[in-house]
Amino acid sequence: MTPWRKTTMLGPTVSVIVAAYNAMPYLTRCITSVAEQTIGRDALEVIAVDDGSTDGTAAELERLAKEYPGLLRVVRQENSGGPAAPRNKGLDLARGTYVFFLDADDYLGPEALERMVAAAEGNGTDVVLGKMVGVGGRQAPTSMFRRNQPKTDVFSSRVYWTLSPMKLFRRELVERHGLRFPTDLATGEDQPFVAAAYLHASGISVVADYDCVFWVMREDENNLTRRTSGAEPRLRYLARMVEFLVENVPAGPNRDHLALRYLTVEVRTLVRSHLPLEPRESQHKTLARLAEIIDPLWHEGMNDRLVAMARLRLHLIRHRMLDEVLELARFEEESERSDVATPVLVEGGRAYARYPFFRDPARAVPDACYDVTDQLGTRHHVHRAELRGTTLHLAGHAYLHRVETRDVTTHLLLRERNRGTEYRLPVTHTPTPHLGTDEDHGRYTYDHAGFDATVDLATAANGTPLPDGLWDISLTIGTQGITREVRIGSKRAEHLPGTPTTHLLTGLGDQPRAVTLYTTKPHGNYTLDIGENKHPVRRHLTLDTPRWSAGEPTVLVIEGHNTLATYPENALTAVLTGPDATTVSFPAVPVARTDAFALHIDLRHLTPGLWRGELRLGPWSVPLPPLPQDAPPTKWRHHGRHWYAKPETNRNGKQLTVRIGRVQPVRGLLRRLKALKG
Repeated sequence: MTPWRKTTMLGPTVSVIVAAYNAMPYLTRCITSVAEQTIGRDALEVIAVDDGSTDGTAAELERLAKEYPGLLRVVRQENSGGPAAPRNKGLDLARGTYVFFLDADDYLGPEALERMVAAAEGNGTDVVLGKMVGVGGRQAPTSMFRRNQPKTDVFSSRVYWTLSPMKLFRRELVERHGLRFPTDLATGEDQPFVAAAYLHASGISVVADYDCVFWVMREDENNLTRRTSGAEPRLRYLARMVEFLVENVPAGPNRDHLALRYLTVEVRTLVRSHLPLEPRESQHKTLARLAEIIDPLWHEGMNDRLVAMARLRLHLIRHRMLDEVLELARFEEESERSDVATPVLVEGGRAYARYPFFRDPARAVPDACYDVTDQLGTRHHVHRAELRGTTLHLAGHAYLHRVETRDVTTHLLLRERNRGTEYRLPVTHTPTPHLGTDEDHGRYTYDHAGFDATVDLATAANGTPLPDGLWDISLTIGTQGITREVRIGSKRAEHLPGTPTTHLLTGLGDQPRAVTLYTTKPHGNYTLDIGENKHPVRRHLTLDTPRWSAGEPTVLVIEGHNTLATYPENALTAVLTGPDATTVSFPAVPVARTDAFALHIDLRHLTPGLWRGELRLGPWSVPLPPLPQDAPPTKWRHHGRHWYAKPETNRNGKQLTVRIGRVQPVRGLLRRLKALKG
């Protein structure tokens, strides 16, 4: 979290506005959660507007005002019939740099306001969404909270799919554009306010890594936002929002992006939850009005962005087919309760869901309304993934949900992530009897969905070695003329690790090359890293501090670890470079059944002079660590002469450096005599 620090601002940093109507017993937790915010009470003001409550809300607000003097301001007014008027009253009184609207049923995570203010201040944004969490069975929006978004906008994100006001707004933005909640809407009053704030904002931040707002389902289900029933109030705010989009967003991809919310979420809710409850005569009027309202938003060019069910629903609404709309609503509800997915017809390389009225001549609904080819789910599982030498072995199964595995044409696909270079490689198709019996009550089976791939990296690039890069591994699953691509690895056998394995391989060029098979984060799909793009070889080589051998004064011992999965035999050596670039090598000695090794550097092999050491593995090298500063010199006798080795500090102090020399007895004697005279 980016730390937030209060600067010299006039007034509070955040004004929290709470509209309260018959809010007991939830009100206490709501106000307390604000008072206990880590941003500190000196940065806050709470304005609670009692909208004519008839329960104990007024008394509890008085008690809380005494408990939190200087923090909580209580305002009372006659019941207005909705949250718009009390929120507007709170806005009129607010003094904070930011305002946050909190329903009296809900509450905040302790760090919510601190994190949201930090996001606004750090990114210069006017609106901040904090992650919402449903409580008591209430469904909170999720699609916009999959990751933190420091600065985004309404067109390149999913923020428009939450239009509740429980967000942080820069008050200057609100006042500059005169934003207030419309009091003539019985429900959906928050949408015009929030939508306008989104469009006018300098930027929008999303805090997704902390539970900021807890959205509570009251036990009596009497939340402010759930009291108004019937289709008419929803038609009113839907018409208002369609008009808003048409007036404020030019026709094109941006308007289409925002329109999807209404053509999917709002229309679906209205025809499923409210239209069936109305009298027959009202149903016809409601459907006709709905068709008129959405007509400016829906055009054929949007069909590729709509799922088949939404396309079918909109077609039936546009043609005022009331009975069919109601039947489709019942079909949807029954399908959601069922564990069996709707069957499909595969024809001409396309898949069509057998939803109601499919190819019914009396209804004449176009096939395009049933086309689910691009919606078909992919299923895969990997039970083998390993590198042996230069050969990659992959095996498992993959299929298209609800499509029988006939005329299978599945291939392995290697695609370089940055350049987009692709190589499509064959697989062996293998039988998978009884696959699919554990889903959809066994209605669909996939008995030829297996794949077995053997890829030689030395020839995978059209007969040549696969170049350096990040090679994402996918399958193009083909059956009955339909092909879908899917990254593989997220579903794999338990014995297949998700940790990277790096190999140094010969046969891929003049020098050994690093090849790492790893799984991506957070999705867990397989990728080949060829050439150390993300997995440096040197990270696999670690060395301990050198020491003199206890039994052999001429031997320097260095222990280390090599966590590479494979590397060329006898390639790991210590190399000491001395005068005139003379080099002497000492092979690493492996420790049985571990990744440990030891270097035994016998100094008798070195001529007089200064020697520096490094560990080499093919073209890679790392400096040998230096001896400790307090390490004593060592001496030995060889061929009748006395020799010594002592550590010396090189310029960076991070590499083993020793000086080898012959002991000079006369010089030593003179030094001792000089010391005695001194």
